Amino acid sequence: MANTAAYNGFQQYSGTGSAPTYEQVAVQIAYNASAIFYGDPVNPDTNGYVVVGVTTASSGNAQIAGVFVGCQYLSVSQKRTIWSNYWPGSDVASGNVVTGYIINDPNAKFIAQFGNVSVDQSYVNAAVGFNIGTGNTANGISGAYLATLGTTDTTFPFKVVSLVTTPPGVNGTETGAYQKAIVAFNYVSTKALAGV
Repeated sequence: MANTAAYNGFQQYSGTGSAPTYEQVAVQIAYNASAIFYGDPVNPDTNGYVVVGVTTASSGNAQIAGVFVGCQYLSVSQKRTIWSNYWPGSDVASGNVVTGYIINDPNAKFIAQFGNVSVDQSYVNAAVGFNIGTGNTANGISGAYLATLGTTDTTFPFKVVSLVTTPPGVNGTETGAYQKAIVAFNYVSTKALAGV
């Protein structure tokens, strides 16, 4: 059975902390920032906030701050604090700040699906970029997926640790396009494997 595209971003596989919160850290999102979904990589911006990850095919993406796993904010429409697994990009008063939660532990590993590229064992240990894709507003899950392989380790945010092969026959475990992989951070704010 061939794999199908069923992107759900970067789902934590392991890390230093313990379930259910692992090693989440609080960050700030500007009130007018674009939507960020659960499992989206996020970038640091020049004002100290985080924003949804930037897709840059030529360089493999900018340095990321981590992977987004939820937020809390004071809702204008509901007049109460909302805890959500995604940031819709609006519904707070001008000038207010949204508290977001990310995973930036340098030891964290994630499961993510490749795009429409033929994947084989030679991808293991390669640096890899991502595309953001379309998030699902019904459940807040990311549409991000693995994309461009890097030729160097200096600007690509993730490194392929292994391919997902079990359980056999499950979507993402067959060879070819849309295969799933376990990836680790390569170029994140808390860890950069840049050359000298």
